[in-house]
Amino acid sequence: MKVAVIGCGTIANSAHIPAYMKNDKVEIAYFCDIIPERAKKAVETYGCGVAVTDYRDILKDDEVAAVSVCTPNNVHASITIDSLKVGKNVLCEKPAARTYPEALEMQKAQHDSGKVLNIGVVNRFNTSVNKIKQYIDAGKLGDVHHVYISFRAHRSIPGLGGAFTTKAIAGGGALIDWGVHFLDIVMYCCGDPQPRTVTGEAFCKLGKDMENYTYKNMWAGPPTYDGIYDVDDSVTGMIRTDGPVVTFNGAWAQNIGEPEMFIDFMGDKAGIRLQYGQDFKVYTAEHGALVEYKPEFELDNHFENEINAFVDCIESGEKLASHIDTVIITAKIMQGIYDSSEQHGEIAF
Repeated sequence: MKVAVIGCGTIANSAHIPAYMKNDKVEIAYFCDIIPERAKKAVETYGCGVAVTDYRDILKDDEVAAVSVCTPNNVHASITIDSLKVGKNVLCEKPAARTYPEALEMQKAQHDSGKVLNIGVVNRFNTSVNKIKQYIDAGKLGDVHHVYISFRAHRSIPGLGGAFTTKAIAGGGALIDWGVHFLDIVMYCCGDPQPRTVTGEAFCKLGKDMENYTYKNMWAGPPTYDGIYDVDDSVTGMIRTDGPVVTFNGAWAQNIGEPEMFIDFMGDKAGIRLQYGQDFKVYTAEHGALVEYKPEFELDNHFENEINAFVDCIESGEKLASHIDTVIITAKIMQGIYDSSEQHGEIAF
C-alpha cells in the first residue's frame, strides 16, 4: 500500500514514519513539507519516497491510498478534506482541528467520501489504557462516578511565540495540545459517554510577558520574542456526561515545581490511577483490608499499534475507536470549555 506523510516535523519523524517503515504492507511514496529541506532530509534518512512541497501533488497520484497529516493544526481540516474528496484514506494527527465546526466539516467529508478518517488519539492503542478499559468494562471498579485529570508542568511552554502559542495556528494552548489526550483517554475508557454540560476557565498568564518569562524547558523550539502568545497556558474545569463527572486541571506552565501527569478513575468498588504514558495502580478493599496493587505487563509501542491498525482497517473496512465519529466528542468538549471560559458561564449541549 502506497502512503504519504504530509508534514515532516517532530511527530512525523518520531512516530508516523518509523511505524510505517516497520510495516511490511506499506511503502512510503511521498514526504511532503512546505520547508523543502525537511522533505528532502526524510527521503535521504529513510531511503525511500519522493520529496514534495505541495500536498496537492500527492493527491494527483491515484496509486497513493492513504496519507498521514502531521502538520500544524490550522491546516488539518483543509488537507484532510481535500484528501478525502479525491479518495484518500486519512490519519490526521490530534487535535482533529482547531475548532469543533472545523471538525464537523472533516466528519462530513468522511461521510461523503466513505473513506477512512482516523484521528491521532494514540492512547486508544496504548497497553495501559486498554487494560484500564477492560477493568472498567468488566465492572471491577463498579460505578465510575468521577474521573480527575491532571496534566500539569512547571514552566514548559513550547516554542514561545511560535506556532504552538499562536491561536490562529494552534486553536488553543495547553488544553488543545495536552488536554486532548487526557480527555480522550477518559472518554475511551468510560465508553465514550455523551457530554451534557461543561464549565471551564482557560488562563493566558505566565507567557504573556514573553521576554521576562523564565522557563524550565521549552520543547518545540527556542523563543520567538517578536511572535504571538495568545493561548492558554493553564486551564481548569468540569464536564458532566452521561457517565462520570470529569474534573481537570492542566498547565503547560504553573508556578508549582511538581509535574503531575495522571488520571484518577474513581469507582464505588475500586479506583485506578494511571500515570500518563506509563503503568497504573489499583486501589480497593478486600476482606476488611485496604489493598493496592500494580499490574505488570509489557508496554507496546502505541504509535506502531496505531499505524498498523490504520493500515489494516483500510483493507478490512473495520471502524476503529479512533474514527472521527467517535473522537469528535472530544472536539465538542474542548470547544465547550473554551466557550465557557470566554463567557464565564456553563455551556449546555
